Amino acid sequence: ITMAVGYSAFATQLTINGNAEIVGDWNVEITNIEATTVTGEAAPGNPTHTTTSATFDADLKQPGDSVVYTITVENNGTIDATLDNYSMTPQADGSPAILYTYTNPATDLAAGGETTFTVTVTYDSTVTEVPTNTTKTIQGLVEYKQAA
Repeated sequence: ITMAVGYSAFATQLTINGNAEIVGDWNVEITNIEATTVTGEAAPGNPTHTTTSATFDADLKQPGDSVVYTITVENNGTIDATLDNYSMTPQADGSPAILYTYTNPATDLAAGGETTFTVTVTYDSTVTEVPTNTTKTIQGLVEYKQAA
């Protein structure tokens, strides 16, 4: 009996309760596209965007014409982002008279920050006659992931 009383005098039950909540917000998105420079007789069309895509449709009328489109990406979340994948791929069998050049977005995009990059479409100034194929598209991919 003495042993049972001694054991109960030294036993204590402890209870631990806890809760965890994720409060980070991931929100990297395209917030704008605009034609920032138009050269020659080019017409920039009406570029449009959603949070995940940007679209433009340039009309190039003569050699040397070009349009520069500036695309804005914002990190409206609370989690820092880093560029994971970026590619711009012009259509392989499109018109050789249409040239695409582009700049890169920022590698690191802090929460609350923004970056811009450009896509320039140009009617090759060395062309001396209207090509048979008069169109060429470009597909781009910009992927951000959580920064380490």
